[in-house]
Amino acid sequence: MPCALCGDIIPAEVARCPACGAWARRRDFRAVGVAVFMLLGFNAFIALGSGISLLRLARPLRGETHDSYDPATTGGALAPYTDVFTVSAIMAVVTGVLYLIWLWRAYEQSPGPHRHHRAWVLFGWVCPIVNLWLPPRMVYEVWVNSGRYRTAERQAAGLVIAAWWVCALIGLVLGRAFTHGSVETLADARFDVHVGVAAAAFQAIAATLCMATVFQITRLQCLPMARSAQTPGA
Repeated sequence: MPCALCGDIIPAEVARCPACGAWARRRDFRAVGVAVFMLLGFNAFIALGSGISLLRLARPLRGETHDSYDPATTGGALAPYTDVFTVSAIMAVVTGVLYLIWLWRAYEQSPGPHRHHRAWVLFGWVCPIVNLWLPPRMVYEVWVNSGRYRTAERQAAGLVIAAWWVCALIGLVLGRAFTHGSVETLADARFDVHVGVAAAAFQAIAATLCMATVFQITRLQCLPMARSAQTPGA
């Protein structure tokens, strides 16, 4: 198989890359990071496409009047977008499972110190109330502990993670509101479309910011290994 760091072919019976010396365990971590990054990009692309399509659908509604408005036609036009949001939620669950595997490994490899036990990497996402603030906190700790950061850089990382988490929560709430929206009246239909556009936008932004965190943490945790492997005597 090719090495994830240098691209050299590694025999199956060898634990380290003969060219750069990277361990197979670190190669596997990088491969998982790349997979999560790509899935997040796919989710962002789907959300962005849904938002743009909903914007196009909103234009005809502007010219509608209460007399010419047809709820059945509008409901039929919005039904595929409800299915898209449902599929996006399923994809988010699949991505989330792989993301937790990646985060578990990243937490293990980060030098620390950590304020919370490693088990909270998993339990922090399912415990009510706690899952509103603990997951981004743990991602922040893994990020800043994986490299040497100044105070300003730590604050920048915190802003990225906070923006990601806030956008993810808002996108989740708005997406659920869109799928349960009403199109009985023209005002309801316009409002529902605007909610769908906002939900898609927040979801796309959240996926993009999450891609940035995955990229940075994976790069920080893999780069030192590559450098140490190229150092004589390492």
